[in-house]
Amino acid sequence: MTLPQLDTIAIQALNGLASASSLFLVASGLSIIFGVTRVVNFAHGSFYMLGAYIGFSLTQRLAVLGATGFWLSLLIAAIAVGLIGILIEALILRRLSRAPELYPLLATFGVVLIVQDAALAIWGPEDLLGPRAPGLTGFVNILGSRFPIYELALIVAGPALLLLLLLIFRRTRFGLLVRAATQDREMVGALGIDERRLFSSVFFLGACLAGLGGALQLPREAVNLNMDLSVVVEAFVVVVVGGLGSLVGAYVAAVLIGVIQAFGILFLPKITLVLVFLVMGVVLAVRPYGLFGRVAPAEAPHEAAVERMRPLTSASRLVVALLVAAIAAMPLFAGDYPMGLVTELLILAVFAASLHHLMGLGGMASFGHAAWFGIGAYAAALTLKSLHLPMPIALIGAPLSSAICGLLAGWLCVRLSGVYLAMLSLAVAQIAWAASFQWVELTGGDNGLLGVWPMPALASKGAYLLMTLAISALALAALRVIAFSPFGYALRAARDNAKRAEASGIDVRRAQWTSFVLAAGFAGLAGGLYAFAKGSVFPTYLAIGKSVDALIMVLLGGIGSLSGPVIGAFTFGGLEAELMARLPYWRALLGLVILLIVLVAPTGIAGLFARAFAARKERGGAPA
Repeated sequence: MTLPQLDTIAIQALNGLASASSLFLVASGLSIIFGVTRVVNFAHGSFYMLGAYIGFSLTQRLAVLGATGFWLSLLIAAIAVGLIGILIEALILRRLSRAPELYPLLATFGVVLIVQDAALAIWGPEDLLGPRAPGLTGFVNILGSRFPIYELALIVAGPALLLLLLLIFRRTRFGLLVRAATQDREMVGALGIDERRLFSSVFFLGACLAGLGGALQLPREAVNLNMDLSVVVEAFVVVVVGGLGSLVGAYVAAVLIGVIQAFGILFLPKITLVLVFLVMGVVLAVRPYGLFGRVAPAEAPHEAAVERMRPLTSASRLVVALLVAAIAAMPLFAGDYPMGLVTELLILAVFAASLHHLMGLGGMASFGHAAWFGIGAYAAALTLKSLHLPMPIALIGAPLSSAICGLLAGWLCVRLSGVYLAMLSLAVAQIAWAASFQWVELTGGDNGLLGVWPMPALASKGAYLLMTLAISALALAALRVIAFSPFGYALRAARDNAKRAEASGIDVRRAQWTSFVLAAGFAGLAGGLYAFAKGSVFPTYLAIGKSVDALIMVLLGGIGSLSGPVIGAFTFGGLEAELMARLPYWRALLGLVILLIVLVAPTGIAGLFARAFAARKERGGAPA
C-alpha cells in the first residue's frame, strides 16, 4: 500500500476538522438539552433536517437579496427550528416530566416519524441542492491542492461557537441556571426558579444549534430525508465520548471523530463504517463516563419505572389460554397473509420480551439489542447453508451464538449504567452490523443470505405458525419463570438499589452480566425464527432501526409489566404492517399513535389496563 502524499494528508485533516465543526453544532445542542432536562432527544436529528429544508426554502425565496438573503435565511431557519423545539417541549415533553426517563425518548421517536412524513409531503422525496455560500465560494491552495474556503470557514466556526457558548454559560445568569440545573434540577426548583421557562429556553437553544447545523450544510451536501437518523447517531456518539453535559468534551470528541473518519477513508477503508463506534467503545472501556464526563449523582427511580410485577391471575391465565387457542386454530380458517403476520408478531414478542428482561428487570437500557437478534438470524442461516445441518440444529445454534457473543459484550457493557451503557450497546451493535455488511464472503454483504427455508414438514404458513407459537410460548413462559425466581428478585433488587443489594450479599455485576447473556440468547432465538419465516437474512436485521423497534415495543407495552412487551409487539408490529400497506404517510399516523399512547398512558398500554382494572375493582368495592 502506497502512503498518501503530504498534501492529501493535509486536505483530509482539514476535511475532518470541517466535519467536526458541523457535528459539534448538532452535538452541543444535544448535550445542553440532555444536561438540563435528562431527555434523550431522538428528534434532535429532525431539528437538523428541518434546519436544512427550511433554509433551502428560504434561500430560494430571499435570493433577490443576494448574499444578505442567503445568510439571513440560515439565521431565520435556525430560529424557526428553535421555535418548533419549544412547541415540542411544551406540548409533549413537559407532560412526561414525571414519567420514566425512557418514555420521552419514545415520544421524540414519534416526533421523528411525524417530521419525516411532513418533510416528505412539503418538499418531496428528491434530494435538494442548495446554493453556494456567497463570499465563500472560492478555493485556497494548500501544498498544491485546492481546499474550499467555505470548509475553512466551518473550521473556524466550531471553536468560535464553543467560545461563545462557554461565555454564555459562565458569564450570564442564564448560563449559571443551566449549569445549576445540570448538577441538581430539584434544587433549582426548590430555589424558586421557573423550571418550565428554563427548560423551554434550553430546548430553544439546543434546537437552534441543530437547525443552524443543518442549514449550514446547504453549500456542502444535498438535503434529503435520511439526514436525521445519520446525524443524530453521530451526535450521540460525540456527546457520550466527550462526556454528558461537557461542551469542551463534545468539541474534543467531535474533532477526534471527524479526523478519525477522514483518515479512516485513506488508511482503513474496509472498516470505515465501524470506526467511530470502535473509538467510542475504546473510550468508554477506559473512561466509562467519557473524556470529560463526571459521575452523575444517582436519582431516585420513578415509581412507574419500578412497578411491582405480579404473577398472572386466574382470569389472566384464562385470557392467555384463549388467545393461544385462537392462534393455534388459525390454520383452520385464516389465509397465508394473516398467518404470516401473526407469526412475525409472535417472533417480535419474544424479541421485545428479551429486551424487557434487560430493561424491566435489570434496569439496563440498550440501544443495540438488534445485534443479538441479527446474530441469531445469521447463525441459523449459516448453520443451514454453510454447515448443511438440519433446521432444528440451526434453531438451537441461533440462541447459543447470540448468548456467547452476549457473554463477551456483556462483560464490558455491564460496567456502565444509564445512557453510557445504552450507547456502548449501540456501539457493539454497529460493529456487528458493519461486519455483516462488509464481510461479503461470509454474510453476502448487502445481498444477504437467501434461501433460508424451513424443512418440508414446516414449509406451509400454518405449520410454521404452530411451531413458532409453541416455541414463543415456551420462551415467554421461561422469561416469566426467570422473573419470579430468586435470580429475578436479585436482579430487581440490583436495579432498584445496587449498593443496598451488594450490602445484602448479591453480586450485582454477575447478576447483570447473566441477565445480559440471557437477553441476548432469547433475542437470538427470535432472530433464528425470523430468518426461517422470511427465508432470508440481511444486515438490516442488526441495524439501528431494528433496535429502535424493540425499544418502542417495550416502552409502548410498559416496562412495569411482563405482559407489556407482548402487548407492545402486537400493537406496534400490527400497526406498522397495516398502515404501511394502506397509507402513503403511514409514518406520521404511527407517530401520532405513539404520541397519543405515551401521553395518555405514560407507563405503557399494560399500565393503562392495570389502572383501569384497579379503578373498576375499587368502584365495585374491595372483596371481603
